[in-house]
Amino acid sequence: MSSLRLILNGKSAGQPRVRDAVKAVRADGHRVEVRVTWEAGDVERLTAEALADAATGHLDTIVAGGGDGTINGVFGAVASSPSPKLCTLGILPLGTANDFAHAAGLPVADLTACLRIAADGPAHDMDIGVLDGRPFINLLTGGFGSRVTVETDPELKRRLGGLAYVLTGLARLKDLTASRGRFRAEHFEWEGPFLAIAIGNGRQAGGGIALCPDALVDDGKLDLMILPDLAATQRGDVLGQLLRDGATGIGALQRTARGAWIEYESDEELHINLDGEPMRSRKFRVECRPGALSVRLGASPLLGAGV
Repeated sequence: MSSLRLILNGKSAGQPRVRDAVKAVRADGHRVEVRVTWEAGDVERLTAEALADAATGHLDTIVAGGGDGTINGVFGAVASSPSPKLCTLGILPLGTANDFAHAAGLPVADLTACLRIAADGPAHDMDIGVLDGRPFINLLTGGFGSRVTVETDPELKRRLGGLAYVLTGLARLKDLTASRGRFRAEHFEWEGPFLAIAIGNGRQAGGGIALCPDALVDDGKLDLMILPDLAATQRGDVLGQLLRDGATGIGALQRTARGAWIEYESDEELHINLDGEPMRSRKFRVECRPGALSVRLGASPLLGAGV
């Protein structure tokens, strides 16, 4: 039986379905301890405390309970620790979009099933991305898509979920401007104006928009998607297609690559979003850190073996 420490986003602490899931998994015989975040810095502090307890044998699994930001915070803190594989990680998806959990194939609507996977599912080594030393779990996006993520009204997200990003993006099309930059990866170089980019360890962002639909978290690679600039008459239709159907909807218009590292450089600042955190940068290098974490995801399509 497992000993779990659930690091729970404070916004979700009062949900009856969370309490039901914890009760059910305790009834299975697992030990589940809950720690609730309250303010900035709590995720990192509580994760450090959990790792210290894991070092003494008090627990063997840390579960991130929240949305993509909470997952990135907990997983990133573990990845940055001296002993990232000291314990196994799990996910209790409680966010608005739950992009990583959805792409991983977790039964997002059934929290008890998710917590049971975290408790006794098979553990797999999982890659992470690292942006100039900062770990991320899911996606880096840049250009138009990252601005949409930042500008989407939180209340609209609460009421409409992932659809809020699509509606916001369609409403912002008239304000769209292209960025220009240079990309390098293994056996790949591209330079020019572009509308959107994504660098994925995971597959989707923005409430279900699959920007890197073939990405895997155990292949030692990151996926790159670039949507080059288009004629003004094409922009609205193509970006609308991207927001609705993901990268598969724009077909041959995109440029793609896959590699252990990806570099970007520009003479102008680019709006980027790193697993929910908005940033700006003129130059960056993203690297894949293979097999950095031990994670329970169930029968996940993000795993190369499909198990």
